[in-house]
Amino acid sequence: MDALERLKLLSTDSRYDLSCACGESENPKDHRRRKLDGSWLYPVSLPNGGHGTVLKTLVSNACTSDCAYCPLRHNGSSGPRCSLEPEEIVRLFYDQKRRTPLMGLFLSSGITGTADQGMQRLVDTATLLRKKHGYRGYIHLKILPGASEAAIEEAIRLSTTVSINIEVPGARHFKSLSSYKRYEEDILRPIRYIAAHTGKGTEHRRVKWTTQFIVGAATETDAEIIRTMGALYDRMHLHRLFFSAYQPPETGVFRLDDGTQNIRADREHRLYQSDWLVRKYGFSAQELLCNPDGFLDRTRDPKRVWADAHPEYYPVRLNTAPREALLRVPGIGPVAANAILKLRAIHPLRDWSEVPLVPALAARAHRFAVFS
Repeated sequence: MDALERLKLLSTDSRYDLSCACGESENPKDHRRRKLDGSWLYPVSLPNGGHGTVLKTLVSNACTSDCAYCPLRHNGSSGPRCSLEPEEIVRLFYDQKRRTPLMGLFLSSGITGTADQGMQRLVDTATLLRKKHGYRGYIHLKILPGASEAAIEEAIRLSTTVSINIEVPGARHFKSLSSYKRYEEDILRPIRYIAAHTGKGTEHRRVKWTTQFIVGAATETDAEIIRTMGALYDRMHLHRLFFSAYQPPETGVFRLDDGTQNIRADREHRLYQSDWLVRKYGFSAQELLCNPDGFLDRTRDPKRVWADAHPEYYPVRLNTAPREALLRVPGIGPVAANAILKLRAIHPLRDWSEVPLVPALAARAHRFAVFS
């Protein structure tokens, strides 16, 4: 295959990794872009709040690991294996950049040989862009499980964002998915290093980091995922968390007529809503309520579940409540809360026609809020 044919194959195989800031809305479809019709370009929401398009690809789809959820595992049968050299990726990036405005590059890879051997190809590509071509745009590099601190440091130095996938909450679940990788040494150790060397107060304070859970590949509960999510945000300074509903490798797509797959897709959606509440609404992970079986309610969003469990908090007074209280009202999000604050500073709000909500959201908020 020539370089362009390999790019098409490798970019298609990169669809299994979502942790490159894709989809910043609450619509679950924004988080399940498995394949963009004939394209290796990927829409993203950037860490600074902007939007753009990146070239997203693997450097290699060969892998020595045995992750049970991954069609690219060494004993899988996902099709031909190939790779791109750093010079080829740089050339293809600039070729595409001349045709389409690109704001950056996302690079991941299977583990070829050792983790550091795989990391070297990612780092070499970024080095070519930064040093030889003077590129100052967005670069997101994947940290491969088991990478050394030296390799991680080099990737951080060259990147705008880095990510390493945590996959599941805890060593017990991780062990059921891979005999090749070690949870403490290959996943948690790199996470701790990344957390200590990125973000506020560090030399690389502008570098963000993200991670991803594979939902439903093991026997983890939502409660376990949420507990780990809270620790990642509170203690590891995580910037963004992603969830990817497990897809059996033989399908590669969501089968919406499959009840089991529907459950995984619903779980992914509810977990994204939970993450949104923590990142955007001021909830703590400890406040998010699961059913006795440890799973989020499939019939109500997590914010409504909290509201139904705390009747003493309501009704919230729209003309006087602080922003954090407005955000506890089902149907009111950050945009609407900010608009309410601006409008009521001009004159008191008198009825729902003055509240900047679509009718469906206003109906949802009605029983939890009053004007005076």
